[in-house]
Amino acid sequence: MSNQFILRDVSKSYGATPVLTGINLSISQGETVAIMGPSGSGKSTLLHCMSGILQPSSGAILFGGRDIAQLDDAHRSKLRLTQFGFVFQDGQLLPELTAVENIALPMILTGSSKSRARRAALELLEKLGLAQLANRRPAKMSGGQAQRVAVARALVANPAVIFADEPTGALDQPTGHEMMQLLTSLVAASGTTLIMVTHDAKVASWLNRRVEIRDGIIHDDRMMGGELR
Repeated sequence: MSNQFILRDVSKSYGATPVLTGINLSISQGETVAIMGPSGSGKSTLLHCMSGILQPSSGAILFGGRDIAQLDDAHRSKLRLTQFGFVFQDGQLLPELTAVENIALPMILTGSSKSRARRAALELLEKLGLAQLANRRPAKMSGGQAQRVAVARALVANPAVIFADEPTGALDQPTGHEMMQLLTSLVAASGTTLIMVTHDAKVASWLNRRVEIRDGIIHDDRMMGGELR
């Protein structure tokens, strides 16, 4: 079954405060989607619900035919580990591990041997022109280098979906441009779905589709060529 996301009437509230209200959204396998909106609009909450980090207050989130909202914590954790990859604003690399160890970690956690995971991580670093970083720890990397390592970590286990939350937010514009070029070329080559939260229209322009959220409601949904969905 295709790894399509289908959201049906998804709402999320914290106490009496609504954050998402009746979200209906469909994302096909292989799409690259920018979720945009002002601060407090609910875009990060939507990303966290789709990735199983948060449970919605109501509604269904179908992925590959399964309702993520109905899974228990253990099954949602397994789904994140085996099917999803994550790129965060600050990379969130483990400071005590080298680049190759950080990248290999998702494979090790899914049951691969350390030698196989390390080999795959080294091959990916070589492919990305980052072999010189293999034994370097995050404290010895620039922000752009750390983010490229984070992208490699997100992709090493061949996930179906990459979730990215403001991945260029801590980078200068040229470095952000390089990072987006790397990320979009990798997901295009692998057919991986990319769902990214960003407030930056220039970053969003790298993706094929833009979904704009205001006050917890989808305000606009269009392909980047301009046509509405």
